[in-house]
Amino acid sequence: MRRIEQPGTGTPERIQWVECGGRVVSLMLSAGVPLLEAVREGFAAAGFASGMVKLDGLALSPFAYVMPALSKTPEHAAFYSDTFRPEGGARIERGVMTFGRRDGAPFFHAHALWTEGDGKRSGGHILPEETIVSETMTVPALGLDGAAFVAEPDSETHFKLFGPVPAPAARPREGRFFALRIKPNVDFCGALEAFCAERGIREAVVHGGVGSTIGARFMDGGVVENFATEVAITAGRIARGANGLEATIDVALVDYTGALASGRLIRGDNPVLMTFELVLEAR
Repeated sequence: MRRIEQPGTGTPERIQWVECGGRVVSLMLSAGVPLLEAVREGFAAAGFASGMVKLDGLALSPFAYVMPALSKTPEHAAFYSDTFRPEGGARIERGVMTFGRRDGAPFFHAHALWTEGDGKRSGGHILPEETIVSETMTVPALGLDGAAFVAEPDSETHFKLFGPVPAPAARPREGRFFALRIKPNVDFCGALEAFCAERGIREAVVHGGVGSTIGARFMDGGVVENFATEVAITAGRIARGANGLEATIDVALVDYTGALASGRLIRGDNPVLMTFELVLEAR
């Protein structure tokens, strides 16, 4: 399996996780409001402080983003490009967000593909500080109760990364949810399958899904060779197959050259590059 050496030291446990409650909600994001504040307000109105959001169809202007890039120093295995600010903003085609806290304040981690004002298709990592909702829209989301995503320094990658931590529960647990962060050089599908098998979960649905893989290998034969990517899960499920639990994960991504790709990941051949956060709902 492909592997990228990280600059720091990791931990033996390759999945950080918290079991929690959760509830599917709708967030109204108002035009003229910074995307970060709009999402915070939406979750607060629903009674949650952290969760996952689906961004498909959302219009943003002004809009700022970065793409994956090669690192110019040995401090990181990969890094970010300079900031892009396309005129006319963008409309998200497919995108997901993890919402939580960083440095004691609301923050998000969001990857998407979009169409810019001049018709150019692109993708990458949306910047919270410079992005404004330009058309009011209601988006689907999942609020977490009993867990939250918090960005903390990671000794392995030398980035500050979202990971799940326990949080006070505000209500009796609704459903069986697991907030996860999968760490580098672990096959993504295999990690989800093993996690579910160890806990007797026969079927699960993926909510959210923001991270990076070392290139990509798709079921239809498509290949992304460039190792640095930004990935969004567009659909995901783990269920019984012919040979036990099988993860069916559809993604959209951009690599460090700006090339876009999408498809269903091959099981056993898509290792995580830096991180991948998501929520599993056991069914």
